[in-house]
Amino acid sequence: MKEKYWVPAIERANLVLKEISLHPEQLRLIELSRKLEINKSSLYSLLHTLEQLGWIVKSSEDTYSLGPTLGSLSSMYLSQFNIVQSFYKEATKSVIKINEPIQLGTLEGENVVYLGKVEGESRVRLVTDPGMRFPAYASAIGKVQLISYTKQELVDLLPSGDWEKKTPYTTSNLDDLYDKVNFAKTNGYAVENQEAALGFHCVAAPIYNFENQIIAGVSFSMPTHSWNLKFEEAKEEILHLASRLSKLAGYAQG
Repeated sequence: MKEKYWVPAIERANLVLKEISLHPEQLRLIELSRKLEINKSSLYSLLHTLEQLGWIVKSSEDTYSLGPTLGSLSSMYLSQFNIVQSFYKEATKSVIKINEPIQLGTLEGENVVYLGKVEGESRVRLVTDPGMRFPAYASAIGKVQLISYTKQELVDLLPSGDWEKKTPYTTSNLDDLYDKVNFAKTNGYAVENQEAALGFHCVAAPIYNFENQIIAGVSFSMPTHSWNLKFEEAKEEILHLASRLSKLAGYAQG
């Protein structure tokens, strides 16, 4: 059921823009009409209006691509995007579902810098707070942001010699880290089992920007008894949260 004040013309324009963005310089009026099931006469007027406003551009072969107006609007949106503000708004919804704390962190060198935290109703006390730094190799939120690194880049990034072990389970060598990073790359999320603190576990997912670059990560943290009960649900929710934040940062998954 549509909302009371829904405007069908804007909905159709949104459908047209999405279809053109997926198939730039490929679709003519007839193909768009068939794909979107919009009457050709109505679609012609809509396309003409969008073209005049600079939202789309028509080629010499009568196909369409996105226009400069959208580029300008996208630039203005991205200039005002604030990852921390967006995190607090979106993470609150996820915490309500899982009732465990969520953190936001970004990679700086070999460490994660925590930028934000939303608590659940549980009395879980995390070892990290906003503003703190923590080794990337010892955290799920760090590992998941290393998935674009090659093994040699990991060698260059991390210091030689002994790695500080926060617990007996902390990742402590490059081969182990590389395996865990590859797991995260394959599955889209990273896990950490008692590496940062005994009795605690994390699942994290990456946040991408409009350039398809990882700009941060988000993670659920919880004690072992909650982990055993909630892992699958928490994993799905952290992936959804990361996806929402990525879209707000301009990421368009292909």
